[in-house]
Amino acid sequence: ILTILGNSAVLATAVRRASLLKAPELLTVNLAVADIGMALSMYPLAIASAWSHAWLGGDTSCVYYALMGFLFGVCSMMTLCAMAVIRFLVTNSSKSNSNKITKSTVCILIAFIWLYSLLWAILPLVGWGYYGPEPFGISCTIAWSKFHNSSNGFSFILSMFLLCTVLPALTIVACYLGIAWKVHKAYQEIQNIDRIPNAAKLEKKLTLMAVLVSVGFLSSWTPYAATSFWSIFNSSDSLQPVVTLLPCLFAKSSTAYNPFIYYVFSKTFRCEVRKLQCCCAWRVPYFSSDNSMENPVSSMWSG
Repeated sequence: ILTILGNSAVLATAVRRASLLKAPELLTVNLAVADIGMALSMYPLAIASAWSHAWLGGDTSCVYYALMGFLFGVCSMMTLCAMAVIRFLVTNSSKSNSNKITKSTVCILIAFIWLYSLLWAILPLVGWGYYGPEPFGISCTIAWSKFHNSSNGFSFILSMFLLCTVLPALTIVACYLGIAWKVHKAYQEIQNIDRIPNAAKLEKKLTLMAVLVSVGFLSSWTPYAATSFWSIFNSSDSLQPVVTLLPCLFAKSSTAYNPFIYYVFSKTFRCEVRKLQCCCAWRVPYFSSDNSMENPVSSMWSG
């Protein structure tokens, strides 16, 4: 419910402000689409299976569930990676160079992200890698236990782990460390100035918001990655069902965090959410006494 309501508010805000959206903000929209897609395609089946204490359907529904999870999970990870790279390029480039990141460029990047994610999601369907049930039996994912059982499973899991998890995560960390160093040097240069320029404050806030979005996603998926990594080298029976279930649930909660981060950091998003209250039955507290609209550049997420 939180995922659908929160990300629907993000998409509604994007539609209302379509003409004012900056190119990098399209990545935020893409992230919201991936989160809603995961919630709608996976969560109802998982909830129904949990109430039934067993997986509903058979192998077909299991493959469908695992494919959707892999597709939207990789899409979210690669979108966060693209956001970090663009933030890094914008922060370390002159204004004229940063303007070269156009909407068409970002749209091409988003299309590549979806094609890349779809490619990895369908590979197990064509014979490279496997999908299978989770150890606790009420959801499905990549068959991590096949790592040692076959060379096919070994090569797929190793390649996927490196290209869809390790490399994007390292890129995200490297980009934000580079941005942090750049911002730190910039603040050192103006530390003798009484009033820090508004542009510097905005840059710092936008960077912090992007960092929190990435940290929320990586933190949610780290316990699941740890248990999956354990099952690669050990029998799934060595872990209690609850030990494998809780990280899975925590990973799924990653789809609900981002709208709250946008709400805290963006006055524009808060104002748009307040406008949506007239046609919705739910109310959101307003955290700020400043009702003025901010510059469109600093809306949900911007370069």
